[in-house]
Formats: sequence, structure tokens, C-alpha cells
Amino acid sequence: MDFLENENLSLIKQSVKDFALQYIEPHIMEWDESQKFPIEVFKEMGKMGFMGILVPEEYGGFALSYDEYVVIIDELSQIDPSIGLSVAAHNSLCTNHILEFGNEEQKKRWLPKLASGQTIGAWGLTEHNTGSDAGGMSTTAVKDGDFWVINGAKNFITHAISGDIAVVMTRTGNKGEKNNSTAFVIEKGTLGFSSGKKENKLGMRASETAELIFDNVRIPDENRLGEVGDGFKQALKILDGGRISIAALSLGIAKGAYKAALKYAKEREQFGTVIANFQAINFKLAEMKTEIDASELLIYKAAYLKNNNKPMSTEGAMAKYYASEACVKISSEAVQIFGGYGYTKDFPVEKFYRDSKLCTIGEGTTEIQKLVIGRNILKD
Repeated sequence: MDFLENENLSLIKQSVKDFALQYIEPHIMEWDESQKFPIEVFKEMGKMGFMGILVPEEYGGFALSYDEYVVIIDELSQIDPSIGLSVAAHNSLCTNHILEFGNEEQKKRWLPKLASGQTIGAWGLTEHNTGSDAGGMSTTAVKDGDFWVINGAKNFITHAISGDIAVVMTRTGNKGEKNNSTAFVIEKGTLGFSSGKKENKLGMRASETAELIFDNVRIPDENRLGEVGDGFKQALKILDGGRISIAALSLGIAKGAYKAALKYAKEREQFGTVIANFQAINFKLAEMKTEIDASELLIYKAAYLKNNNKPMSTEGAMAKYYASEACVKISSEAVQIFGGYGYTKDFPVEKFYRDSKLCTIGEGTTEIQKLVIGRNILKD
């Protein structure tokens, strides 16, 4: 693996940074406090290629690798993790599910609009009573001729209100059975398909999170992704790649908090010197930088394997586990370095601190990552 940044990655990094500083940074706290999902910014990001990062050119995407994908999520998240989270969910969950498991007709039908940002994507797996136990879902799809009738609800769904289409996992067999789940694409405006309660969250407040509700939703069989019964298998594969997304999001949060803390520590004077010279503060900064670099190495190892179509379930889980826990610790230490100012909304570390915790929960908790790693190492 070559970790030396090439010209292409440098150009992408700079373009993302320039975009974020122009279109995102001036509105961070406004969006956070009002919980506004800035859909107009996502349309602009579509023009930049940020909404179809991994999609092949034949479907209107930019055909980039996971290296570029990590850079884009990382850079966006250094400015506003909420935006990084939504871009990740759109790309790696909804769009990537159709790319991975859709047939040619389905790809041509939905991917171009997703890749351009004309269409915002959602992905529905989690339910009120099934988080990590996704195999016990209650949302059902029952075959009725050439149609399927879907009933139930999903919660904690990114873009549940503003999304134009959703890839939804349903139960098509009995609870507890193997291969009892099937994935469907459902478009906004379908009769019986609606959104519910919008969550009032601790952090990531500009990334919309709400319920999806299905009340006798009839969709044609042509909206089914893959074979009947393969939905949960598909979801697990999508979540493997999604772990790279959340790890990259975590990396961006950690870098953003670290950079703010380092700058402050070099400027804040106490007892006649800047606080960065105090060993207590200097050691914190040293630990933060080391954990950031360790996270980055784990992430790019997983990305390398993903780019080369090699098994990466363990490496993806390791990257997500380590980077997410590290970003919580780093953002907490950043608040500590700022002292009382870090507890106010006048400085960015307060928001990084609130946003960071989601990374240890979303797309598989820390405990689930350890479970994946632990099971896999026993197979070696």
C-alpha cells in the first residue's frame, strides 16, 4: 500500500476543502441549532461529484476509488461532520446497494439521478425494536401477484423526510429463519409510503434522521433488488463498506478537533507561556496525533482491500472500531484543552464533541465491531 498522497488525491482534497469553506462553514451553527438539512448544498455537491463518488461513469458517476472516497468524507467532516455523515449515507448505503445488487435496468433507472444529486437516497434497516438484531425485523413484504405489499416502520433513518428514494430491507419469511429478508427500492410519492417523527439529536443535527412508515405500500416486483431472501446478506456486505465511511467520518472529526486544539494551545498563554509548552497539554496533543495517524492507517488498509475486491470484514470493523472510539476521546480532550471556552458554542470543539458519539453507534456499535473482529480471528 502506498500512503504517499498523489496529485489526484491532493486536487480532490483541495476542491473539497474549498467547497466546504465556501458553502458549509458559514452556516454550521445555524444548521445545527435549527436542525436544518441543507438540501440545496447537496444539490451543489452533486455537481462536484460528491454524490456519485463510487458510481461508474456509465451511470453518471465519477468512478473513484475508496481512497478518494475516504478523502472526501474526511475533509467534509473536518468542517461539519453532519454533512460528512449525510454524504456517506447517500453514497455507501443507498447508492452503493443499488450499484452492488441492482440489475442493469435498475442501475440505469436510479443511479444517474443519485450520482448527480438530483435524487437524495435513504437506506432502511434499523427498526424501533431491532437495532443490532436486524434479523428480527418486523417490517414485512408479502407477494401479491406481480406486486409486493409492505407494512411496518424503520427508525433512525438518514434522509427519511428529504430522501427521494429508499432502499429498504423487509422480512419475507418467518422470524428466526435464515434468508428471511428481501431488499426493495421505494420511491417517494408511492401510496402509503411516508416519513414520521424527526429525531431531536445530541449531535449531527444537520443530518436529517427520522422514521420511514409503510402502510400497505404496493410496489412492483421490478423494484426488488437481487433474489428473494438475500436482503440481510446484502445489507451485511453494504455495512462492510459502510464501516469505512464511518471510520472516515470519525477521522475527519478527530482531525478537526485536534487542529482546533493545537491552534488554541499555541495561542493561549498562562503563566507567561503558551499552554502548548506545558507537558500536560503537550502529552495530550501527542496522544491525539498518534491516534489520528493510527486510525488513518487502519482506514486505508481497509480501503486498499475494498479497492482490490479482497475480504475486508475484519479490517473494516477494526478501522471503524478504533477510529470511532479515538474520535470521541480526541474531541473530549480538545474540549479539555480549551477549558471553559471549549464548553461554549463560540468554538468548534463543542460541536465536534457532540457529533463524535454517533460514530461509535451508527452502522454497527463498537460492541458489534468487536464481535465481528472476535469471530473472524477465531477462523484464522
